[in-house]
Amino acid sequence: MAKQQPLQFTLDRGSPVPLYFQLSQQLEAAIERGELAPGSLLGNEIELAGRLGLSRPTVRQAIQSLVDKGLLVRRRGVGTQVVHSQVRRPLELSSLYDDLEAAGQKPATRVLRRAVEPASATVAAALGVAEGADVVHVERLRLAHGEPVARLSNHLPVGLLDLEGGALERAGLYRLMRTAGITLHSARQTIGARAATPAEAELLAEPAGAPLLTMERTTYDDTGRAVEFGSHLYRASRYSFDFQLLARS
Repeated sequence: MAKQQPLQFTLDRGSPVPLYFQLSQQLEAAIERGELAPGSLLGNEIELAGRLGLSRPTVRQAIQSLVDKGLLVRRRGVGTQVVHSQVRRPLELSSLYDDLEAAGQKPATRVLRRAVEPASATVAAALGVAEGADVVHVERLRLAHGEPVARLSNHLPVGLLDLEGGALERAGLYRLMRTAGITLHSARQTIGARAATPAEAELLAEPAGAPLLTMERTTYDDTGRAVEFGSHLYRASRYSFDFQLLARS
């Protein structure tokens, strides 16, 4: 049975930042740090409001903001429960599997498709092969804590990598490449967003039309050869990219 967690928060009533936002930020931070693990129960709104000296609408607004982000869920007869922390991924040349594993998100992979097929014009241009030439197409569903996070579609040159024997279920694609002696050097990446189709929504456990993050990436080895073209979809409710911006001198 889920355990109710003791919560300690410090609110600055003299700050221009609304109290509900201060509370929601501290709750979110506790979830991200793992202090509130998936399945943890929060105290009811009345108890929490009384302990913090806040109005019940303020507490309700703070909790609702995290429900809207997909971090909390209200369950009838149970209470407000932590679902999971959002995956925050740095923009660097790394595998989603490795990033999830490092964050303690218990990654798992379901292979949806693995086949050799003719390269489309887009794939051919990315990999530097002739249109219609054979390429390996792998499509996977990546999960964290048993819940879908992303649908990953990758095209690779034929003969680059042995992907048989359940290797893709046990490790990320980049780890398999490095194990095979391929040195990943750089990548060109584009990030966007769009609404989920009904089929995508069903696969990712989102409502039809839900916002999805998109990412296209072409990865190169240390000889300048394109070794992978990825076209991925991420649940915006469960996933975000982190940027570091430097001032131009």
